[in-house]
Amino acid sequence: MLMRKYAYWISTGLISLLYLASATFYITQGDTVRQLLGALGYPAYLVPFLITVKLLGVAAILSRVNVALSDLAYSGMFFHLLLALSAHLAAADYAGAPPAVVGLVALAVSFLTQNAARAKDSPYALPRA
Repeated sequence: MLMRKYAYWISTGLISLLYLASATFYITQGDTVRQLLGALGYPAYLVPFLITVKLLGVAAILSRVNVALSDLAYSGMFFHLLLALSAHLAAADYAGAPPAVVGLVALAVSFLTQNAARAKDSPYALPRA
């Protein structure tokens, strides 16, 4: 039980750090991000939207005000990381793939161990042991 709590908080800290660093990079290096997204085939107008949802997703997971909202944030992050990985691989930008893979692994560990560490259980995660 204690190991699952540690796994949850470490993986949740890593995914939160990844998303907060990404949002900070998007805010401080907007022109560079627009160029990078363009190279991957995405429109530049997505940048403000991505900043917003990245920050809100981290807030939803860490605050856990509502379990359904937290689970929705997990699913949004899952699809975002999966699409980021596929975009980097399709563009043959293999240097951009590792952060998405690390993020997917950390997100999976965080989601699967959340019931061990949080007071409100998610019906979709592993039951308490």
